[in-house]
Amino acid sequence: MTEPPRRKQACKPKPSFDAALARQVSALYETLTTILGAEDLVLKAGKLNALKLMRSRSLPHRLLALQRLVFEDPTIEKPVRQDEISGLVNAIQEELADLLAHRSLEETIEKKINAKMLERHQHYVNDLRLEALREESGPETSSTLKKKEELDALEKRGLPSSALAVLRPSSLDEVVGQDEAIRALIAKIATPFPQHVILFGPPGVGKTTVARLALERAKESAYTPFSADAAFVEVGGSTLRWDPREATNPLLGSVHDPIYQGSRRDLAEGGIPEPKLGLVTKAHGGILFIDELGELDPMLQVKLLKVLEDKRVSFESSYYDESDANVPAYIKKLFADGAPADFVLIGATTRSPEEIDPAVRSRCADVFFLPLDRAQIATIVGQAAGRLQATVEPGAAELIADFTLEGRMAVQILADAFGLALYGADGRGSRTVIDRNDVLEVVRSRRLAQHSLVRASAQPEIGKAFGLGVSGFSGSILEFEASAFAASRKGKGAVRFNDTAGKMARDSVFNAAAVIRAVCGIDPADFDLHINVIGGGAIDGPSAGLAVFLVLYSALRRLPVPQDIAMTGELSIQGRIRAVGGIAEKTFAAGMAGMRKIVIPRENAADAPRESVVDIVPVSDISEALEALGMPAAAKP
Repeated sequence: MTEPPRRKQACKPKPSFDAALARQVSALYETLTTILGAEDLVLKAGKLNALKLMRSRSLPHRLLALQRLVFEDPTIEKPVRQDEISGLVNAIQEELADLLAHRSLEETIEKKINAKMLERHQHYVNDLRLEALREESGPETSSTLKKKEELDALEKRGLPSSALAVLRPSSLDEVVGQDEAIRALIAKIATPFPQHVILFGPPGVGKTTVARLALERAKESAYTPFSADAAFVEVGGSTLRWDPREATNPLLGSVHDPIYQGSRRDLAEGGIPEPKLGLVTKAHGGILFIDELGELDPMLQVKLLKVLEDKRVSFESSYYDESDANVPAYIKKLFADGAPADFVLIGATTRSPEEIDPAVRSRCADVFFLPLDRAQIATIVGQAAGRLQATVEPGAAELIADFTLEGRMAVQILADAFGLALYGADGRGSRTVIDRNDVLEVVRSRRLAQHSLVRASAQPEIGKAFGLGVSGFSGSILEFEASAFAASRKGKGAVRFNDTAGKMARDSVFNAAAVIRAVCGIDPADFDLHINVIGGGAIDGPSAGLAVFLVLYSALRRLPVPQDIAMTGELSIQGRIRAVGGIAEKTFAAGMAGMRKIVIPRENAADAPRESVVDIVPVSDISEALEALGMPAAAKP
């Protein structure tokens, strides 16, 4: 059986090389369209002059267009040859692969960027929400509110004024013993042309109190240069600190640079320095009071002089840029013109005038406050007791005056004694009468000693005399005693004197010996002489000359010396009494010791206080001094 013949299957013709290439070119176009997008592909083709070629049916033209688009080169004009097509297609594929890789990487980065931006935007939105909440509810939290309540509770539990604040005089009329100084101060500041002033005086006599009250009195003057709201700015020279680099200067002012000192936040962010005004500007138009002026830093004193001359304070900073539009107008003005500082300076010091910087003192007028005597201290104690609504037993105020000559210390003793009276011996007392026992208990607890143990006596003595000295603004009584014995060999007598008294006091002994020989015809070399300063101590100056002569004269002539007369004066070898310093202080010291009379050089007559509890007798030479003491002036034998 024969099989029927099989039908031959028709074979599809193999695609030609051109058809395969055309499909490959079409695939490349699709890839490029995916990468760039249809619209961007058309726009790019238009720019590269490839749009017509891209739409052509000619494969070489389409390949040329693809070549321009991929390599972005519009200058490619000739289609590739048949043998170059395969290499060109491979090159285009490589370039498209790079484009796809870049596009993929860009998309990845873009996603990360978008995520970061979204995160930051969320943070920004959250910050805005927090700021809105703060504006609505404020910066307070439960913790801050609790601390605020604690501070308010502390404010309500404040103590009354301190004892010194209550006992301080409230008007110039209540200041004791300084009428002359008050008049001098008012005369210098309550004029159309006020002066800078330095107040000299011992501590605790009212310098600070008078300075505070003087401005109010000056405002009442018809010629006052001060307005009703003129400021009184007070600072302590001993506590005032500053930085030589000008990082901080509370007296004159300083600049807070944005990096080193830190200006205000809104200024620091822009790198703008911020000037800080000092006390001299706050005192503009008023009074700047510097307590303990002598303790102020010397360099700061020099800078203060510059302000006194210019009446302005200048500011400088390397961070300041006048062309910066972000600098506020007030900062520009301070850097351009400085800050006003036109004020009257009142300085107070317990130092002597010689210890104050000469440049400072030359620009200021001097006002001297006097030491207080026992009667004035008793008056201050009585006034203070009235402010405490207490009564002082007779003799208690005078007892306080025995232990201090400072008004401030006196009222402190009184305040302590008042506390003891209120407390009582059993802790439940409420006395308002302060007696001597209260005062004695205070001075014992404070370990106080009487300021002067020397007291005048109505009984004359041989070989003893009182001299007068001064230390700072306080006078003192110097007790001299002498003994004279016939020397074992005539003309070979010895002189013994305190080694601690000093060279100038020793010179006074030799001057006195020369005068005694000239006046009395007695040769001190025939005697062994012993001169003693009771209590010791150095005598800095020649003012003991008169007292040394008198004590030697008394010992050699066996003549009594009044014990209620004190003396001061330099003795020349010709017997003249020359001028010395500190007459006012010495006069007060004599009054405190109960002296009825003091003998001073006639050249110092103008220096004597106008009012004094002792008689002041000026003398020119030894004969007048002996006459004032009621002692005979023996002629030469």
